[in-house]
Amino acid sequence: MKTSPSSRRGRASREADRLVELAEGLAQSGSRAEDRFWETRLDTEIDALLTAGDEGSLNAALDRLADRESRAYEELADAIEGRVEHVMVRTSDGMRDVLLFASPVLAWSRMPVPTRVVGEKTLEALTKAMREHVFSDKADLALADYFFSPDQLPESFGETAELRASLTNHITLGRMPVDTGSLNETAQFLADQRYILGVVSVPEGEPMFKWQEGLITRDEVQAAWRQAAHDSLSTLLPACGFDPMLPRAYYVACRDADRAARPFSITASVAFLTTTLGIAPKMLTAIIAGCYNRQLEEYRIGFQVEHEDEVIHGIVWPLLGAEDEMSDVVEEIEATLSEAGITHIEMQRQRMPMEYCEDCGAPLYPNTDGELVHAELPDNTESTGQHLH
Repeated sequence: MKTSPSSRRGRASREADRLVELAEGLAQSGSRAEDRFWETRLDTEIDALLTAGDEGSLNAALDRLADRESRAYEELADAIEGRVEHVMVRTSDGMRDVLLFASPVLAWSRMPVPTRVVGEKTLEALTKAMREHVFSDKADLALADYFFSPDQLPESFGETAELRASLTNHITLGRMPVDTGSLNETAQFLADQRYILGVVSVPEGEPMFKWQEGLITRDEVQAAWRQAAHDSLSTLLPACGFDPMLPRAYYVACRDADRAARPFSITASVAFLTTTLGIAPKMLTAIIAGCYNRQLEEYRIGFQVEHEDEVIHGIVWPLLGAEDEMSDVVEEIEATLSEAGITHIEMQRQRMPMEYCEDCGAPLYPNTDGELVHAELPDNTESTGQHLH
């Protein structure tokens, strides 16, 4: 007998209720022993929903807890992400921990920042660099043979779990071919993120990353990785400026990249404008404005050449996580602009709307008159992407 839509909605509501109950129990726990009780039951529920492909119940529970501004939201989000990116696998040598990881790269270019299939030699070189400088001696790796853009990353918990499972099945080969025909188109921006994705497998309970072994710090691992990966990434990113970030567990690596991309975009934009226009950074004026729906959503930064009226470029600085009007975001933006050599910085104090160009859909950026306008490079310069992904 087929299940009616109304009965499916009822089941989803019950499953979401159960997740909320368990997450709130964990948030209110008073001991490690009680933590384990709630975590075990929460993991079981999440695994069942992922297996059933019940994305709706997971998101419904998160939405309810987000509305309550409860610590239980963080507990549930962490639990779901943990079950998606990590799995225990039984092998002939015993149980192994398998973790989905991402290795983000920040990049900018006057030309489109590439997404592409990673050739066999480049993939081998990247795997070798990760083995030697990032992951523990007991780790096995499998990398996807594609250089992903943010638009091409999995869009749901279920899709992310499927990617982790597919990579896990390719650990013995060390590489997983990607069906490029199934990937989304990539929007082009002056500065953007790119990702190497893979899984790492170690015997149960053993360290995955070199910094866990206690012989080298996380910062030293990042410095070694940045140097070791440079040649391989140069092959993937010709004519690009880029900065490799530390490979980490998938979700935290993506959040790290989103946060680091904001100041990187300012640095890239100033470099682009000064080289394209043949001017010094001190000849640019940066105008910052907060843009609102019901609440502050993002800051937009318009650039003008000193003593000229036109906005020639713009950047979106989105709020992330718990950031709001009371956070020190403006101070961070101003400090990043100053470090890039901008000496003329204006802050528009009025609340501005989230307006976009009706013709092309691009965000509108503030000018010195307190208006939101279209950013246009002078006619004799080459046009490029106008804002941060």
